[in-house]
Amino acid sequence: MNAMLQPRFEKKVHHPARPWYFEREVETLPRPKLERLQLKRLRATLKDAFENVELHRKRMQQAGVRPRDVRSLADIAQLPFTLKTDLRDHYPFGMFARPRKTLVRLHASSGTTGKPTVVGYSHKDIQTWASLMARTMACTGARPGDVIHNAYGYGLFTGGLGAHYGAERLGATVVPVSGGGTERQVALLQDFGARVLCATPSYALNIAEVAEREGVDLRTGALEIGIFGAEPWSEALRSELESRLGIKAMDIYGLSEIMGPGVAAECEAQDGLHGWEDHFLFEIIDPETGKTLPDGTAGELVITTLTKQALPMIRYRTRDITRLARERCGCGRTHLRLKRITGRNDDMLIIRGVNVYPSQIEAVLIGLPGIAPHYQLVVERQGSLDALTIEVEAASASDKFGEIEKQVSHHIKSRVGVTATVVVKKPGEMPRSQGKAVRVRDLRPKAG
Repeated sequence: MNAMLQPRFEKKVHHPARPWYFEREVETLPRPKLERLQLKRLRATLKDAFENVELHRKRMQQAGVRPRDVRSLADIAQLPFTLKTDLRDHYPFGMFARPRKTLVRLHASSGTTGKPTVVGYSHKDIQTWASLMARTMACTGARPGDVIHNAYGYGLFTGGLGAHYGAERLGATVVPVSGGGTERQVALLQDFGARVLCATPSYALNIAEVAEREGVDLRTGALEIGIFGAEPWSEALRSELESRLGIKAMDIYGLSEIMGPGVAAECEAQDGLHGWEDHFLFEIIDPETGKTLPDGTAGELVITTLTKQALPMIRYRTRDITRLARERCGCGRTHLRLKRITGRNDDMLIIRGVNVYPSQIEAVLIGLPGIAPHYQLVVERQGSLDALTIEVEAASASDKFGEIEKQVSHHIKSRVGVTATVVVKKPGEMPRSQGKAVRVRDLRPKAG
């Protein structure tokens, strides 16, 4: 076993620069002005959706609401929600507000659980997206002239091209590597002197591990910032990435149905992710009742687009669990902050009456002695109840697997409150991510 895999490295000392803005005026807009801009754009979006998208028109009519009835931001609560299933039910182009022939780009989900969700972009949408991704990157610390190594997947997934256009708009030099070919990625990070790495956090961990296996210490190179998103990740994984890559690991947020990456981003204060309110209206609702919750209360994030042309989304239920904070940030930006996404409603497991998110398990596992930061949760039906098996990987073949199993089981029970079977795999046996990590294998029988 390579000795480099054992220690937890010290981080580089990053000295925060003075706040730098890609679009200073709008990023620091006083809240009353920001909210007036939101209302103006909201009314225009609702009118556009009512006139051009049959589903939105029918639902507004059924709710007895017309776009002109929305006279304040709070009035958005009168409108019905939009769900991911709506996009699948109107596959492929039934949710578009512009004729398909006028669109310049289509993206889509993988469709592994049914028909893919298809999203479209007008030329103006692409320009808006590029500007918001440039703003996002600048917020995390990227600067014009940086080399930005883009290991998000290209293609129908929005991550790769979203980051690519944003880096170019920022004025950086983008390296369009995409995912996979990890040994080559390590070489290019060294040879091209990238200051910024864009990737899913799980794939960034894979890069770190391959570099260590090859005897390459990326901490001593030019790399300083990681811009990580596309999957929930824990503070424990942040610390792991920062120590092993010698970077400041920054969280960004987005989803294809709303735009792609670039909906929200951490600044150097790392006190939540600034949601770009000039383009999106954010709400938190009770996932059970649908009622709006006050700021600071954890609930499901709902987003309405304010400037999208091709695919306006009205009160889209993201299924992501978070909280909102509107207090002014030390960086000077006035846009509200989304606290770290703790999980998704549809990712939540109920194990013998205990609600569990994969990110909770991850927060316990990463950093435990004797195990590598790779895991999978296996859910099976045993009788009338669900059972959880946690597969982890030993850091060394010489470790005592039985002791590791007892240790992990104890920590999961005491800190998460769920009883789980723990299976320890040999080093290298757990699958490595090439993009979005598959954290849960659901072996329960499907309904119907």
